[in-house]
Amino acid sequence: MQPIIPILFAAVVGMGHAFEPDHLLAVSTLVTRHDRLGPALRDGLFWGLGHTTMLVLFGSIIIFSRATWLHSGYFEVAVGVMLIGLGISRLLDKNSYQSFQLPKQRAGFAYTVGLVHGLAGSGALVLAVLSAIPQPAWAVAYILLFGLGSVLGMLVAVGLMRVPFTLRMQLGRRLRAGAVVLSSALSVGYGGWMIYSNLLI
Repeated sequence: MQPIIPILFAAVVGMGHAFEPDHLLAVSTLVTRHDRLGPALRDGLFWGLGHTTMLVLFGSIIIFSRATWLHSGYFEVAVGVMLIGLGISRLLDKNSYQSFQLPKQRAGFAYTVGLVHGLAGSGALVLAVLSAIPQPAWAVAYILLFGLGSVLGMLVAVGLMRVPFTLRMQLGRRLRAGAVVLSSALSVGYGGWMIYSNLLI
């Protein structure tokens, strides 16, 4: 019965995991392209599903094969590269600075961003889970609930991100442009730090 206790808190821990800086920066570059909450929540949902998919699939491989060597800093570097790409693409997209509904993105793009994040986080998560729950089936159950919790957490985060961009609280054009530049610069800067810290330190 011991594994039941940490599993009961898996979703709560997963919700907190969604609020990590690299997750928020990546998703913010996706959801703030929308002036309506519905499409923004859709991108947050697909990010969460992609994140959970990779956590469960890759995490299961590590758990059942005991291939803990698959935990690599290069996955974190991949996330850093992705953050830089997302930030630069948003800076160069002139539509990002306009206060109208932007062309729809394919949900598959948000899902792919989530997959990359899940790949980077799965190794460390599995090592932590196995130290507390050595039984493989229970460990996979924990990771699944953890991932579903991260989906819920990201939906909450998206709702908060959208407040300044709703029609009732529409930002002025200059303020909106400043928000775009700031969030994009943070994405590029944090991505660069992730690459530096995992390759050069």
